[in-house]
Amino acid sequence: MKLVDPFRGLESMVERDVMLSRHTWYRIGGPARYFVRPGGVEELREAVARCRAHEIPMYVLGRGANLLVADEGVDGAVFHLSDGAWEDVQIEGLRVRVGAGADFAKLIVQVVRVGLAGIEGLAGIPGSMGGIVRMNAGGKWGEVGAVVESVEVMDDAGEVQTIERHAMRFGYRSANLEQRFVLGATLELREDDAEEIAKRYREVWMYKRTTQPLNTKNAGCVFRNPGGGRSAGALIDAAGLKGMRIGAAEVSDRHANFFVAHPGCTAGDVMQLIKGVQQRVMDHAGVMLEPEVKMWPLRL
Repeated sequence: MKLVDPFRGLESMVERDVMLSRHTWYRIGGPARYFVRPGGVEELREAVARCRAHEIPMYVLGRGANLLVADEGVDGAVFHLSDGAWEDVQIEGLRVRVGAGADFAKLIVQVVRVGLAGIEGLAGIPGSMGGIVRMNAGGKWGEVGAVVESVEVMDDAGEVQTIERHAMRFGYRSANLEQRFVLGATLELREDDAEEIAKRYREVWMYKRTTQPLNTKNAGCVFRNPGGGRSAGALIDAAGLKGMRIGAAEVSDRHANFFVAHPGCTAGDVMQLIKGVQQRVMDHAGVMLEPEVKMWPLRL
């Protein structure tokens, strides 16, 4: 009996068995059964409807900066909102409309150059605009939620809506977005002297360049800070774990909350290192660290 192709007629935007290692900062991960690149909202809506009709699990991929994909890959449809209109950036006065697929690091440089302040303190944070908003990316110099005016989203039923600032709730690495797809966001920035903004941007960037292993394969901070003013990196360092290695995965000797993937590293290596660090920190400080890195479809 001939099997039904769930994406028949959508071949122009659906590939099969695409290696996700090509799309993550770790350069780790097996194949996605379906890899979907919709050209716009209508194509996205149709592909989502097909997934629902055929009970295909759905995942949304940004730039893979905070993601660990299992070695066996993902048995589902991975949606990648990239290229074309998904990367559009429109600057109108103090408001900046940004597509979900826009490169956030490049966006910061773009607005700094035109004298708009508000996100220069987020220099060095990689990712797509959609992922940046969903996780309320930030650090010691602020969070993106502080400048979000509205977010455009789509749910699994294909309904598109705009969520205004008054309805948004941003927390530590979180936002109250129940919808699966972030389509874009509008930021409200402020005018300032371009040279002063650029100076602040460079200071943050240089600080991160000297304190983080930016020239290695990593996924940013592996663990969330546990609260109470405590730093996950400091707890890992205090437990003497810098340089701890399992397989080809290693705790960075520059920043203990970054795990480096050396040649030949597998998702299994990283998972075992995560578990090992959790246990050692628990034994040393009585704190169970919670992963910040997203895992597909891995579970601890």
